[in-house]
Amino acid sequence: MTQILEARKGNITPEMEAVARAEGVGIDHIIDGVARGTIVITRNKTHASISPLGIGKGLRTKINANIGTSKDRMSIEGELEKLKVAVVAGADAVMDLSTGGPIVGIRREILKHSTVSIGTVPIYQAAVETVEQGKPIVQMDPDLLFRVIEQQAEEGVDFVTVHCGVTTSSLERLKKQGRIMDVVSRGGAFHIEWIIYNGMENPLFTQYDRLIEIAKKYDVTLSLGDGMRPGCLADATDRAQIEELITLGELRDVAHEGGVQVMIEGPGHVPINQVETNMKIQKELCKGAPFYVLGPLVTDVAPGYDHITSAIGGAIAGAAGADFLCYVTPSEHLRLPDLDDVREGVIASRIAAHAADIAKGVKGAMDWDKEMARRRKALDWKGQIELSMNPERARKLRESSMPKESDVCTMCGEFCSMKGMSQYLKKEDRSRKAEVTKP
Repeated sequence: MTQILEARKGNITPEMEAVARAEGVGIDHIIDGVARGTIVITRNKTHASISPLGIGKGLRTKINANIGTSKDRMSIEGELEKLKVAVVAGADAVMDLSTGGPIVGIRREILKHSTVSIGTVPIYQAAVETVEQGKPIVQMDPDLLFRVIEQQAEEGVDFVTVHCGVTTSSLERLKKQGRIMDVVSRGGAFHIEWIIYNGMENPLFTQYDRLIEIAKKYDVTLSLGDGMRPGCLADATDRAQIEELITLGELRDVAHEGGVQVMIEGPGHVPINQVETNMKIQKELCKGAPFYVLGPLVTDVAPGYDHITSAIGGAIAGAAGADFLCYVTPSEHLRLPDLDDVREGVIASRIAAHAADIAKGVKGAMDWDKEMARRRKALDWKGQIELSMNPERARKLRESSMPKESDVCTMCGEFCSMKGMSQYLKKEDRSRKAEVTKP
């Protein structure tokens, strides 16, 4: 029995209770959200070693970190280090996107060591295995893809990105639309190339019921991928993107009726003035399904700083309704991320998510900032560092230029506004009390 089917019956599962406690919301909110499909709980039935993760309406905006090998860089130990860094930095979920080396072994080790939800893109493994058979990706056997999906579900993967909305129809729309960058989604490109070469429809679309059957068996959440997502600002919010989104909304309904949890993936590269519009379109077309966005990046010209361009877009997207932010690291568009990139990417996305939660009025979000303000007012440097998004970095910066015993910082020193105001307001308060007590 999946979480959706249990929620429809009004049954409270341990997973629902755990999410309600973690989010500080009533259990009725969780049951209703799961039943309606506005909340998903990402935990595979066989992955009991992790805490269930709630994503969706009225919950804290979540963060995903991508890790994984390539043909040029492959190391199980390296990916486990990235996993550890991502979780310590505050990632709520991690996706293994490995395409090089012993990818099955890497995934199994990640699942074994992870304390958070794990996602994958099964088409990657299917593509690698096809190439290992001495065939081009366009000759991939659809049965191989479904075998891989079931294998990963059986191993415990909690959510899978599947590009079911990349269809012959969306391909024709893409051709008519015309784009600068065509398709930048790797999974989306694999499917389009397969469709063109074989002259056939996407098997994930034609055999969608087969996919639902696998997901239902393990209660794997389907993350309906955006193969037509824009790869540059000039391609944003075009007909190809919206065509696919319409299809994903329809597939969301089919999966939901089949008792399978669904979230929808979104762009991509989007100008600031279009970010909110994209969120509203998705929520309307997909009936409030949780929205999982990559960024979005709000400019194309900042390689090396794309964790910042992504955080700007992510904050706006989250405030407008996005539920799940996929991090972008400083090395995006340039190389495979290292440990520092992973850490910086997670922190940047957490900042964006928290800013969004304040705007959305998520329970407890503003309390964190109020407590920080109180500690700053009290010149409680230890308290400020403990409360910060990245205490280690804050501590290093503080200690790099100021003795630990000082109650001010090197920015203002003796001219500290809070120290001066506190002293004089206290004097004024004492004077006022003295006047009141005079005989």
